[in-house]
Amino acid sequence: MKINSNFLNLHESYLFVKIEAMAAECQKNHPERRLIKLSIGDVTRPLAPTVVKAMKKAVEELASEETFHGYAPDKFCYGYDFLLEAIGRHYQKIFLSAGVKEQIETEEIFVSDGAKSDLGSLLDLFSKDNTVLLPDPVYPAYFDANVMDGRKIVFVSASEENGFLPLPSAKTQGELIYLCSPNNPTGAVYSREQLKTWVDFARARGAVILFDAAYEAFVKGEKPRSIFEIEGARECAIEICSFSKTAGFTGVRCGYTVVPKELRREGVSLNALFRRRQTTKFNGASYIAQRGAAAALSEQGARETALCRAYYENNAKIIMAGLKNLGFWFTGGENSPYIWGKCPKGFTSMSFFRCLLEEAGVITTPGCGFGQGGEGYFRLTSFAKTADTIEAVERLKALF
Repeated sequence: MKINSNFLNLHESYLFVKIEAMAAECQKNHPERRLIKLSIGDVTRPLAPTVVKAMKKAVEELASEETFHGYAPDKFCYGYDFLLEAIGRHYQKIFLSAGVKEQIETEEIFVSDGAKSDLGSLLDLFSKDNTVLLPDPVYPAYFDANVMDGRKIVFVSASEENGFLPLPSAKTQGELIYLCSPNNPTGAVYSREQLKTWVDFARARGAVILFDAAYEAFVKGEKPRSIFEIEGARECAIEICSFSKTAGFTGVRCGYTVVPKELRREGVSLNALFRRRQTTKFNGASYIAQRGAAAALSEQGARETALCRAYYENNAKIIMAGLKNLGFWFTGGENSPYIWGKCPKGFTSMSFFRCLLEEAGVITTPGCGFGQGGEGYFRLTSFAKTADTIEAVERLKALF
Protein backbone atom coordinates (compact mmCIF):
# COMPACT_ATOMS: atom_id res chain seq x y z
CA MET A 1 0.00 0.00 0.00
CA LYS A 2 1.29 3.46 -0.94
CA ILE A 3 0.36 6.78 0.61
CA ASN A 4 -0.23 10.01 -1.29
CA SER A 5 3.40 11.16 -1.31
CA ASN A 6 2.34 14.71 -2.21
CA PHE A 7 1.53 15.21 1.48
CA LEU A 8 5.24 14.87 2.20
CA ASN A 9 5.81 18.07 0.23
CA LEU A 10 3.74 20.08 2.72
CA HIS A 11 5.10 22.02 5.64
CA GLU A 12 5.06 20.00 8.84
CA SER A 13 1.95 21.79 10.11
CA TYR A 14 -0.63 24.26 8.85
CA LEU A 15 0.38 27.91 9.47
CA PHE A 16 -2.18 28.70 12.13
CA VAL A 17 -1.57 25.45 13.98
CA LYS A 18 2.10 26.44 14.25
CA ILE A 19 1.20 29.88 15.54
CA GLU A 20 -1.09 28.40 18.19
CA ALA A 21 1.69 26.06 19.32
CA MET A 22 4.19 28.92 19.64
CA ALA A 23 1.68 31.01 21.57
CA ALA A 24 0.93 28.08 23.90
CA GLU A 25 4.65 27.64 24.59
CA CYS A 26 4.98 31.35 25.40
CA GLN A 27 2.00 31.15 27.75
CA LYS A 28 3.54 28.14 29.46
CA ASN A 29 6.79 30.04 30.02
CA HIS A 30 4.95 33.19 31.18
CA PRO A 31 1.79 32.03 32.97
CA GLU A 32 1.37 35.47 34.57
CA ARG A 33 0.97 37.19 31.20
CA ARG A 34 -2.34 37.50 29.38
CA LEU A 35 -1.84 37.04 25.67
CA ILE A 36 -3.99 38.98 23.21
CA LYS A 37 -4.79 37.24 19.95
CA LEU A 38 -4.86 39.36 16.80
CA SER A 39 -3.75 36.49 14.58
CA ILE A 40 -6.39 34.02 13.45
CA GLY A 41 -9.50 35.48 11.84
CA ASP A 42 -11.93 34.02 14.35
CA VAL A 43 -14.92 36.11 15.41
CA THR A 44 -15.69 37.06 19.01
CA ARG A 45 -19.17 38.61 18.85
CA PRO A 46 -22.19 36.40 19.64
CA LEU A 47 -24.60 35.34 16.92
CA ALA A 48 -27.31 37.84 15.95
CA PRO A 49 -30.58 37.44 17.91
CA THR A 50 -32.57 36.70 14.74
CA VAL A 51 -30.12 33.93 13.84
CA VAL A 52 -30.26 32.42 17.33
CA LYS A 53 -34.06 32.48 17.30
CA ALA A 54 -34.15 30.69 13.93
CA MET A 55 -31.66 28.04 15.03
CA LYS A 56 -33.53 27.38 18.28
CA LYS A 57 -36.73 26.94 16.30
CA ALA A 58 -34.91 24.54 13.98
CA VAL A 59 -33.78 22.45 16.96
CA GLU A 60 -37.37 22.34 18.23
CA GLU A 61 -38.52 21.15 14.79
CA LEU A 62 -35.99 18.32 14.95
CA ALA A 63 -37.41 17.35 18.35
CA SER A 64 -40.86 16.75 16.92
CA GLU A 65 -41.94 13.81 14.80
CA GLU A 66 -44.23 16.04 12.72
CA THR A 67 -41.50 18.56 11.78
CA PHE A 68 -38.37 16.39 11.88
CA HIS A 69 -35.80 16.72 9.06
CA GLY A 70 -33.25 14.10 8.04
CA TYR A 71 -31.04 14.46 5.00
CA ALA A 72 -31.39 17.74 3.14
CA PRO A 73 -33.11 17.38 -0.27
CA ASP A 74 -30.65 16.29 -2.95
CA LYS A 75 -32.82 18.02 -5.58
CA PHE A 76 -30.79 21.15 -4.89
CA CYS A 77 -27.67 19.27 -3.81
CA TYR A 78 -28.50 19.44 -0.12
CA GLY A 79 -29.44 23.10 0.04
CA TYR A 80 -32.92 23.85 1.40
CA ASP A 81 -35.04 26.05 -0.84
CA PHE A 82 -35.50 28.66 1.91
CA LEU A 83 -31.73 29.26 2.03
CA LEU A 84 -31.17 29.06 -1.73
CA GLU A 85 -33.86 31.67 -2.29
CA ALA A 86 -32.37 33.89 0.42
CA ILE A 87 -28.94 33.66 -1.21
CA GLY A 88 -30.51 34.49 -4.57
CA ARG A 89 -32.13 37.61 -3.08
CA HIS A 90 -28.79 38.55 -1.52
CA TYR A 91 -27.16 38.50 -4.94
CA GLN A 92 -30.03 40.50 -6.43
CA LYS A 93 -29.36 43.27 -3.92
CA ILE A 94 -25.65 43.26 -4.74
CA PHE A 95 -26.29 43.36 -8.47
CA LEU A 96 -29.00 46.03 -8.16
CA SER A 97 -26.73 48.35 -6.16
CA ALA A 98 -23.99 47.83 -8.76
CA GLY A 99 -26.32 48.46 -11.69
CA VAL A 100 -25.67 44.97 -13.05
CA LYS A 101 -28.34 42.92 -14.81
CA GLU A 102 -27.48 39.49 -13.49
CA GLN A 103 -29.34 36.74 -11.67
CA ILE A 104 -28.17 33.68 -9.76
CA GLU A 105 -30.42 30.64 -10.13
CA THR A 106 -31.01 28.24 -7.27
CA GLU A 107 -29.56 25.39 -9.34
CA GLU A 108 -26.25 27.29 -9.46
CA ILE A 109 -25.90 27.53 -5.66
CA PHE A 110 -24.23 24.78 -3.65
CA VAL A 111 -24.62 25.05 0.14
CA SER A 112 -21.75 23.65 2.20
CA ASP A 113 -20.18 23.71 5.65
CA GLY A 114 -17.88 26.59 4.73
CA ALA A 115 -15.70 28.18 2.08
CA LYS A 116 -12.56 26.31 3.09
CA SER A 117 -14.21 22.97 2.36
CA ASP A 118 -15.41 24.07 -1.07
CA LEU A 119 -12.02 25.51 -2.01
CA GLY A 120 -10.66 22.00 -1.65
CA SER A 121 -13.69 20.13 -3.00
CA LEU A 122 -13.73 22.09 -6.27
CA LEU A 123 -10.30 20.74 -7.16
CA ASP A 124 -11.87 17.36 -7.87
CA LEU A 125 -13.30 18.88 -11.07
CA PHE A 126 -9.92 19.67 -12.59
CA SER A 127 -7.13 17.53 -13.98
CA LYS A 128 -3.93 17.43 -11.97
CA ASP A 129 -2.17 18.43 -15.20
CA ASN A 130 -3.54 21.97 -14.88
CA THR A 131 -1.12 24.64 -13.70
CA VAL A 132 -2.35 26.64 -10.70
CA LEU A 133 -1.77 30.39 -10.50
CA LEU A 134 -1.61 31.89 -7.01
CA PRO A 135 -0.91 35.42 -5.84
CA ASP A 136 2.06 35.73 -3.50
CA PRO A 137 1.47 36.30 -0.57
CA VAL A 138 -1.53 33.98 -0.42
CA TYR A 139 -3.93 32.27 2.00
CA PRO A 140 -2.05 29.02 2.68
CA ALA A 141 -5.05 26.71 2.20
CA TYR A 142 -4.99 27.40 -1.57
CA PHE A 143 -1.37 26.35 -1.79
CA ASP A 144 -1.61 23.34 0.51
CA ALA A 145 -4.70 21.90 -1.20
CA ASN A 146 -2.95 21.90 -4.58
CA VAL A 147 0.27 20.49 -3.16
CA MET A 148 -1.79 17.60 -1.82
CA ASP A 149 -3.04 16.97 -5.36
CA GLY A 150 0.43 17.26 -6.89
CA ARG A 151 -0.34 20.17 -9.23
CA LYS A 152 2.26 22.54 -10.62
CA ILE A 153 1.95 25.91 -8.88
CA VAL A 154 3.17 29.25 -10.24
CA PHE A 155 2.95 32.63 -8.57
CA VAL A 156 2.13 36.19 -9.54
CA SER A 157 3.67 38.80 -7.27
CA ALA A 158 1.42 40.88 -5.03
CA SER A 159 3.54 43.75 -3.72
CA GLU A 160 3.50 47.34 -2.53
CA GLU A 161 4.25 48.38 -6.11
CA ASN A 162 0.96 46.96 -7.42
CA GLY A 163 -1.03 47.63 -4.26
CA PHE A 164 -1.03 43.90 -3.49
CA LEU A 165 -3.45 43.52 -6.42
CA PRO A 166 -1.53 41.71 -9.17
CA LEU A 167 -2.81 41.70 -12.74
CA PRO A 168 -1.99 39.28 -15.57
CA SER A 169 0.58 40.01 -18.24
CA ALA A 170 1.49 38.39 -21.54
CA LYS A 171 3.84 36.08 -19.60
CA THR A 172 1.27 34.99 -17.03
CA GLN A 173 0.46 31.29 -17.11
CA GLY A 174 -2.04 29.05 -15.34
CA GLU A 175 -5.32 27.29 -16.06
CA LEU A 176 -6.67 27.47 -12.50
CA ILE A 177 -6.53 30.99 -11.05
CA TYR A 178 -7.14 31.87 -7.40
CA LEU A 179 -8.32 35.38 -6.56
CA CYS A 180 -9.45 36.66 -3.17
CA SER A 181 -11.05 40.10 -2.77
CA PRO A 182 -11.09 41.53 -0.15
CA ASN A 183 -7.79 39.77 0.11
CA ASN A 184 -6.54 37.52 2.85
CA PRO A 185 -3.91 38.37 4.10
CA THR A 186 -3.36 41.87 2.67
CA GLY A 187 -6.85 43.38 2.88
CA ALA A 188 -6.55 44.76 -0.66
CA VAL A 189 -9.72 45.00 -2.79
CA TYR A 190 -9.88 44.77 -6.58
CA SER A 191 -11.66 47.44 -8.58
CA ARG A 192 -14.19 46.59 -11.25
CA GLU A 193 -11.68 47.40 -14.00
CA GLN A 194 -9.00 45.21 -12.44
CA LEU A 195 -11.33 42.22 -12.13
CA LYS A 196 -12.39 42.72 -15.75
CA THR A 197 -8.72 42.33 -16.73
CA TRP A 198 -8.61 38.95 -14.99
CA VAL A 199 -11.94 37.84 -16.49
CA ASP A 200 -10.78 38.77 -19.99
CA PHE A 201 -7.50 36.92 -19.38
CA ALA A 202 -9.30 33.77 -18.20
CA ARG A 203 -11.78 33.78 -21.07
CA ALA A 204 -9.05 34.24 -23.67
CA ARG A 205 -7.09 31.25 -22.32
CA GLY A 206 -9.93 28.96 -21.28
CA ALA A 207 -8.82 29.25 -17.65
CA VAL A 208 -11.12 29.09 -14.61
CA ILE A 209 -11.06 31.61 -11.77
CA LEU A 210 -11.79 30.40 -8.23
CA PHE A 211 -12.96 33.64 -6.62
CA ASP A 212 -12.90 33.66 -2.81
CA ALA A 213 -15.49 36.22 -1.69
CA ALA A 214 -15.56 35.25 2.00
CA TYR A 215 -15.15 38.90 3.08
CA GLU A 216 -17.47 40.56 0.56
CA ALA A 217 -19.75 41.98 3.26
CA PHE A 218 -16.92 44.29 4.42
CA VAL A 219 -16.70 46.08 1.05
CA LYS A 220 -18.02 49.63 0.97
CA GLY A 221 -18.57 52.04 -1.90
CA GLU A 222 -18.23 51.06 -5.55
CA LYS A 223 -15.74 48.21 -5.25
CA PRO A 224 -17.27 44.90 -6.48
CA ARG A 225 -18.48 42.38 -3.93
CA SER A 226 -19.00 39.57 -6.44
CA ILE A 227 -17.00 38.61 -9.51
CA PHE A 228 -20.33 38.06 -11.25
CA GLU A 229 -20.72 41.84 -11.34
CA ILE A 230 -18.11 41.64 -14.12
CA GLU A 231 -19.25 41.01 -17.69
CA GLY A 232 -18.20 37.58 -18.92
CA ALA A 233 -17.44 36.17 -15.46
CA ARG A 234 -20.20 33.58 -15.70
CA GLU A 235 -18.21 31.92 -18.50
CA CYS A 236 -14.97 31.59 -16.54
CA ALA A 237 -15.48 31.94 -12.76
CA ILE A 238 -16.69 30.07 -9.70
CA GLU A 239 -17.44 32.09 -6.56
CA ILE A 240 -16.96 30.75 -3.03
CA CYS A 241 -18.69 32.51 -0.12
CA SER A 242 -19.05 32.05 3.62
CA PHE A 243 -21.21 33.07 6.55
CA SER A 244 -18.21 32.84 8.89
CA LYS A 245 -17.29 36.52 8.80
CA THR A 246 -20.55 37.86 7.37
CA ALA A 247 -22.64 36.49 10.23
CA GLY A 248 -20.13 35.11 12.75
CA PHE A 249 -20.56 31.46 11.72
CA THR A 250 -17.02 30.25 12.38
CA GLY A 251 -18.42 27.80 14.93
CA VAL A 252 -21.69 27.11 13.12
CA ARG A 253 -20.18 26.25 9.70
CA CYS A 254 -22.14 27.25 6.63
CA GLY A 255 -21.13 28.63 3.25
CA TYR A 256 -22.00 28.37 -0.41
CA THR A 257 -20.45 28.20 -3.85
CA VAL A 258 -21.90 29.49 -7.12
CA VAL A 259 -21.08 27.54 -10.29
CA PRO A 260 -22.78 29.21 -13.29
CA LYS A 261 -24.51 27.06 -15.86
CA GLU A 262 -22.62 28.86 -18.64
CA LEU A 263 -19.29 27.61 -17.31
CA ARG A 264 -18.18 24.73 -19.50
CA ARG A 265 -14.80 23.21 -20.31
CA GLU A 266 -14.16 20.57 -22.95
CA GLY A 267 -17.88 20.72 -23.69
CA VAL A 268 -18.79 19.67 -20.15
CA SER A 269 -20.82 21.66 -17.61
CA LEU A 270 -18.81 22.30 -14.45
CA ASN A 271 -22.09 22.88 -12.63
CA ALA A 272 -23.14 19.32 -13.48
CA LEU A 273 -19.73 17.94 -12.50
CA PHE A 274 -19.77 19.66 -9.12
CA ARG A 275 -23.33 18.46 -8.49
CA ARG A 276 -22.19 14.91 -9.21
CA ARG A 277 -19.16 15.34 -6.97
CA GLN A 278 -21.18 16.72 -4.05
CA THR A 279 -23.88 14.04 -4.19
CA THR A 280 -21.13 11.43 -3.93
CA LYS A 281 -18.79 12.97 -1.34
CA PHE A 282 -20.97 15.36 0.69
CA ASN A 283 -24.27 15.19 2.55
CA GLY A 284 -24.90 18.87 3.13
CA ALA A 285 -24.75 21.42 5.93
CA SER A 286 -27.05 20.82 8.88
CA TYR A 287 -30.68 21.94 8.82
CA ILE A 288 -29.99 24.05 11.93
CA ALA A 289 -27.08 25.88 10.28
CA GLN A 290 -29.07 26.49 7.11
CA ARG A 291 -31.99 27.96 9.05
CA GLY A 292 -29.55 30.26 10.82
CA ALA A 293 -27.93 31.28 7.54
CA ALA A 294 -31.29 32.13 5.97
CA ALA A 295 -32.16 34.21 9.04
CA ALA A 296 -28.85 36.07 8.69
CA LEU A 297 -29.88 37.09 5.17
CA SER A 298 -33.33 38.31 6.23
CA GLU A 299 -33.93 42.05 6.55
CA GLN A 300 -33.72 41.97 10.34
CA GLY A 301 -30.83 39.53 10.31
CA ALA A 302 -28.91 41.70 7.85
CA ARG A 303 -29.31 44.71 10.14
CA GLU A 304 -28.11 42.76 13.15
CA THR A 305 -25.11 41.16 11.44
CA ALA A 306 -24.17 44.58 10.05
CA LEU A 307 -23.90 45.81 13.64
CA CYS A 308 -21.50 42.95 14.41
CA ARG A 309 -19.35 43.84 11.41
CA ALA A 310 -19.41 47.49 12.44
CA TYR A 311 -17.91 46.38 15.75
CA TYR A 312 -15.01 44.73 13.90
CA GLU A 313 -14.68 47.67 11.52
CA ASN A 314 -14.28 49.96 14.53
CA ASN A 315 -11.55 47.63 15.83
CA ALA A 316 -9.80 47.97 12.47
CA LYS A 317 -9.90 51.76 12.82
CA ILE A 318 -8.34 51.48 16.30
CA ILE A 319 -5.52 49.31 14.93
CA MET A 320 -4.93 51.55 11.93
CA ALA A 321 -4.80 54.68 14.09
CA GLY A 322 -2.31 53.00 16.41
CA LEU A 323 -0.04 51.84 13.61
CA LYS A 324 -0.18 55.26 11.97
CA ASN A 325 0.74 56.90 15.26
CA LEU A 326 3.75 54.59 15.54
CA GLY A 327 4.86 55.26 11.97
CA PHE A 328 4.17 51.76 10.62
CA TRP A 329 3.41 51.33 6.93
CA PHE A 330 0.23 49.29 6.43
CA THR A 331 -2.62 48.59 4.06
CA GLY A 332 -6.07 47.00 4.39
CA GLY A 333 -8.56 47.61 7.18
CA GLU A 334 -10.90 49.92 5.27
CA ASN A 335 -12.80 47.28 3.28
CA SER A 336 -11.41 44.29 5.07
CA PRO A 337 -11.05 42.87 8.60
CA TYR A 338 -7.31 42.43 7.99
CA ILE A 339 -4.49 44.94 8.38
CA TRP A 340 -1.24 44.15 6.58
CA GLY A 341 1.78 45.95 8.04
CA LYS A 342 5.46 46.24 7.25
CA CYS A 343 7.91 45.04 9.88
CA PRO A 344 10.31 47.65 11.31
CA LYS A 345 13.78 47.80 9.82
CA GLY A 346 16.02 45.02 11.09
CA PHE A 347 13.20 42.53 11.66
CA THR A 348 12.16 39.52 9.64
CA SER A 349 8.53 38.42 9.72
CA MET A 350 9.30 35.69 12.23
CA SER A 351 11.60 37.74 14.45
CA PHE A 352 8.97 40.50 14.62
CA PHE A 353 6.29 37.91 15.44
CA ARG A 354 8.43 36.61 18.29
CA CYS A 355 9.17 40.15 19.49
CA LEU A 356 5.48 41.07 19.73
CA LEU A 357 4.63 37.71 21.31
CA GLU A 358 7.39 37.67 23.92
CA GLU A 359 7.76 41.39 24.66
CA ALA A 360 4.17 42.65 24.26
CA GLY A 361 2.10 39.50 24.64
CA VAL A 362 0.37 40.20 21.31
CA ILE A 363 -0.15 37.31 18.89
CA THR A 364 0.05 38.29 15.22
CA THR A 365 0.55 36.31 12.01
CA PRO A 366 4.01 36.50 10.39
CA GLY A 367 3.80 37.47 6.74
CA CYS A 368 6.26 34.76 5.70
CA GLY A 369 3.58 32.20 6.55
CA PHE A 370 1.67 33.40 3.49
CA GLY A 371 4.57 32.82 1.09
CA GLN A 372 7.85 34.41 0.07
CA GLY A 373 6.07 37.63 -0.89
CA GLY A 374 4.93 38.03 2.70
CA GLU A 375 8.43 38.17 4.16
CA GLY A 376 8.95 41.46 5.96
CA TYR A 377 5.25 41.93 6.75
CA PHE A 378 2.77 40.95 9.46
CA ARG A 379 -1.01 40.53 9.56
CA LEU A 380 -3.40 41.72 12.27
CA THR A 381 -7.11 40.92 12.45
CA SER A 382 -9.89 43.11 13.79
CA PHE A 383 -11.92 40.20 15.20
CA ALA A 384 -10.81 40.51 18.82
CA LYS A 385 -12.89 42.17 21.51
CA THR A 386 -12.61 45.96 21.41
CA ALA A 387 -11.12 46.15 24.91
CA ASP A 388 -8.42 43.67 23.88
CA THR A 389 -7.80 45.55 20.63
CA ILE A 390 -7.28 48.79 22.53
CA GLU A 391 -4.96 47.11 25.02
CA ALA A 392 -2.97 45.45 22.22
CA VAL A 393 -2.41 48.83 20.57
CA GLU A 394 -1.34 50.33 23.91
CA ARG A 395 1.15 47.48 24.37
CA LEU A 396 2.59 48.19 20.92
CA LYS A 397 2.92 51.87 21.80
CA ALA A 398 4.73 50.98 25.01
CA LEU A 399 7.08 48.65 23.15
CA PHE A 400 7.92 51.04 20.32
